[in-house]
Amino acid sequence: MTEKTFNVLFLCTGNSARSIMAEVLLNTMGAGRFKAYSAGSHPRGQVHALALELIGKNRLPTQGLRSKDWEGFARPDAPHMDFVFTVCDHAAAEVCPVWPGQPMSAHWGIPDPATAEGNDTQRMLAFREAFRALENRIKIFVNLPLRSLDKVRLQQKLDEIGQAAAQSVENG
Repeated sequence: MTEKTFNVLFLCTGNSARSIMAEVLLNTMGAGRFKAYSAGSHPRGQVHALALELIGKNRLPTQGLRSKDWEGFARPDAPHMDFVFTVCDHAAAEVCPVWPGQPMSAHWGIPDPATAEGNDTQRMLAFREAFRALENRIKIFVNLPLRSLDKVRLQQKLDEIGQAAAQSVENG
């Protein structure tokens, strides 16, 4: 019997950094159990160069990555999403897209490294911090016993992942 592959969509405003990194991380760490996608409500049209550099430095695939509009995933012929996670940062007053339908969803807000200021080292540090936060959340997510949790308990776990990680980011 073949196990179900769960489709996961990471949403963000620009789809140039955080959601792209999350897509790559889950596709790699999910070991075939998950198929990750990413999109934005106002895509920037290209993946941020520092996101691509960091993904490559971590020996993760960069081929085919592109900034996409989330409306492409709302079409009737789009893959059905089992999970939708927003990774935009409420603290930065970003507008987070809302996903229609019935997938399990949670907000895993992360400061946008694409808006980081300073020299190249400081900007790359912002990307590394976002990457690390996403990696930690995704490690927890892929290790959840998805098939044994009821919907209420699963939703609690998804929310806890975002809340615990948000507290660790705030506490620096």
